[in-house]
Amino acid sequence: MASTAKAGGNAGQPAPPTLWLKITHGFGSSALGIKEGGFSYFLLLFYVTVVGLEPGLVGLSILIALVFDAISDPLVGYWSDNFRSRLGRRHPFMYASAIPVGLSYFLLWNPPDWSQTGLFFYLTFLAIAIRTFITLYETPSSALLPELSRDYEERTSIQSFRIFFGWASGNLMSVLLFGVLLAGPMGMQDRSGFETYGIIASCVIFAAIIVSSMATHHRIPTLTKPAQATEPFSFARIMREMFEILSERSFIVLFIATVLFSVAVGLNTSLAFLMLKHFWGLSEFQIFIWTSTVFLSAGLALFLAPMIGRKMGKKKAALLLGFFAFTIQPAPYLLRLFGLMPENGDPILFPLLVAVNMIDLALIIAVQMLSYAMTADLVESNQLRTGRRNEGVYYAAMTFTRKTTQGLGVLAAGLILSAIAFPQGEELANVSDDTLWMLGAAYAPSLLVLYLAALFCLSRYTIDKAQHEANLTALSNRAD
Repeated sequence: MASTAKAGGNAGQPAPPTLWLKITHGFGSSALGIKEGGFSYFLLLFYVTVVGLEPGLVGLSILIALVFDAISDPLVGYWSDNFRSRLGRRHPFMYASAIPVGLSYFLLWNPPDWSQTGLFFYLTFLAIAIRTFITLYETPSSALLPELSRDYEERTSIQSFRIFFGWASGNLMSVLLFGVLLAGPMGMQDRSGFETYGIIASCVIFAAIIVSSMATHHRIPTLTKPAQATEPFSFARIMREMFEILSERSFIVLFIATVLFSVAVGLNTSLAFLMLKHFWGLSEFQIFIWTSTVFLSAGLALFLAPMIGRKMGKKKAALLLGFFAFTIQPAPYLLRLFGLMPENGDPILFPLLVAVNMIDLALIIAVQMLSYAMTADLVESNQLRTGRRNEGVYYAAMTFTRKTTQGLGVLAAGLILSAIAFPQGEELANVSDDTLWMLGAAYAPSLLVLYLAALFCLSRYTIDKAQHEANLTALSNRAD
């Protein structure tokens, strides 16, 4: 066991979380969900086709922000784990993040009329700011989960609400944007629609952070206190402790699997509306209907993940659902490349795409719920090895992987569009069939490879219900 810290104060088995606590804690994830939806679905679309920034530069700016994330995320997690205040370890960060996140997100969708270089630096600065401030909220807020319940199955339920609100809120903004704000004659080229979206989204982000923080505020007295350090604070100590925390095999494979999964989701969401409009030839109204079905998918996943996880365990359930999800998603694109899908405009095409997407997305969201719930079970395993509870570091790593959805996913999407010379601005009206075929040929196989690699890594995770309960028993015996 590491000798750098003594185990932190522990309030024992926490009171079972109420449904209201699950809902309000989960609602906080709307902040990240809206931000993820904006970065994944709209950022490339807005800055390339409306603002006119070169797609490769959009991808590069997000990649630069990702480098900052790689440094800031684990440090915020470590800081939160060891922070001492009358508001506990987590809530000071959560409250402090609300205004900066909302303000910077508003500015992102209201860019000035600058040159390519100016816009690149503007986007890069705001991408770094937004991702850093959202970390100050999301990491401490997510790290509350293992302290809200230590029950193996209850943790899946709590995490499922959090993932549900992340998806539902992000989708709500999509429905608002395409069903209302971009419903005019200019469609997706309407800059004012995106600017109004920025105002509304930033306000909801602020509200989600405040509501979630206040809803869990009453739990502060019962939360774990930071471990008492037995050696002076130093950079070497931080690095050594973080290496101890992040060197566990189950964490490593879960982290890699989540990165691969996030990159695939990011690639998919970044190109989603371009694919729907140009590859499948859907109208704005059809895209609006397609987007609206995400609510049904998220609701189905909220029911499916806890149920299958309870019957099979989190790992086996995630692998089974993931296998079906990750083979279904690329299938329509591969079939189109081989001429086996209905032609664009065929009456059967749209309902077929909607049905496939609704079922597949429910499976993908359920896999997310299960895999993130698996993170909570690493906390007690780490506590046995090190004597410290480091929820913040683990959830910082998971927050980082969720944000690679935008980083590497948008980068990959931008590189694909640049490589095939996908048209920009007014040229979008004349996309050739050859260009669309190349887009599909790059898109579908990339998704399949990334998803299957993620499943392979997930299969190496080792903590099941029996191991988790054994860890809790060992910690209880140690405390006695």
